[in-house]
Parts: sequence; C-alpha cells; structure tokens
Amino acid sequence: MYKVDPALRLILASSSPRRRELLGSCVNPFEVLVSDVDETPIVGEQPEAMVVRLAKLKALAVIEKLASPGRCFVIGADTTVVCNGENLGKPNDVTDACRMLAILQGRDHQVWSAFAILDGSGVVCVSEKHCSTVRMRALDSEGIVRYVGTGEPMDKAGAYAIQGVGMHLIEGVQGSYTNVVGVNLAALVSALQRLQVLL
Repeated sequence: MYKVDPALRLILASSSPRRRELLGSCVNPFEVLVSDVDETPIVGEQPEAMVVRLAKLKALAVIEKLASPGRCFVIGADTTVVCNGENLGKPNDVTDACRMLAILQGRDHQVWSAFAILDGSGVVCVSEKHCSTVRMRALDSEGIVRYVGTGEPMDKAGAYAIQGVGMHLIEGVQGSYTNVVGVNLAALVSALQRLQVLL
C-alpha cells in the first residue's frame, strides 16, 4: 500500500465506485469529490481527445469547488468505448443498452481511458490516455436482454462492466485490464510517484 505524503491532499474527482476501488486498492488516504461535469461529446471530437478533455475538466471542476485548495493534487478520469468508429458512452435507456451490446457482440472494440492530475492552482501536471482492445463473445438477443435486465449496464460506457456480471461476456483483453474498468492503475500510480505524491 502506498501512502500519500501527509503534507498533501489527494482528491479523486469521480463518482465512479470502480475508480474509487481501484485507487483504494493501493493508495491511502485520499478524498472523493464529484465533479458534475457535462460529459456530452463535442461534434466531430475523437474519442481519445474527448476522454482527455473530460478528465481535465472533472479535476478542474473539483478544484474550483475547494474553498482552500492548499497543497493538493486532484485526479480526473474518463472512459469511453469505441467500435467501428462509433463512440459508445453510457446508454440513455434499456433500448440504447441493448443496441450497444448488439454492436459489440462477437467482435473487438477499443476502450479509451484518460486521467489528468492537476495541482491546487489548476495546472495540469500529468495527462495521459490509454487504449485497451476487448473482445466480446457472440451473444443472441435473449442473452443481451438478460444481461441488460440485471441493471448493471445502465451507468457503464459501452453498456457493460468487465469487473461485474458482464465479465462472462468478455473473451479477451489486450492492454491494461484496469484501463477497461476505468483507469490504467499502473500508469496512474507511476504518475503519482513521479510527482512525489506517494511515499
């Protein structure tokens, strides 16, 4: 377990329990504050550019909420799923979740995640993006409806959770597994070490 320098505050700007669990598995202590940033893609924006932009915006939004940032570092992160050039964010409803899973079934897709670490003054100290390739097994319509019926897909990019019930849908991953969950943990810890946030 890595310890955060007691002279610093480390804040995760995320409502995602998956990111909280990932960071908490190896770093302590840190705070969690929700950013409430509009995650709507910009027309024509590439997915890898979108996740970087949103990661920075989420961290900055939290810094702006702090009455006295002091010596702190804030982590923002974002994830999206891309298949055949289509950006598959969080589904709007059950029908949209079924549509996304129908697109993904039986083929490879890319998961882009980014994180940004900003200091208390809002300066971007580190910004990285990472891509993993995931293969989902072939599903029939009944299998898709059954999985969507669990409710798990509704707040997940691409309408599935690789670490949850949805793990039975995945045949293989090339690249970082934690990147698919929500953030490339190895890269994030390395960045925090370079910034001397961790002891």
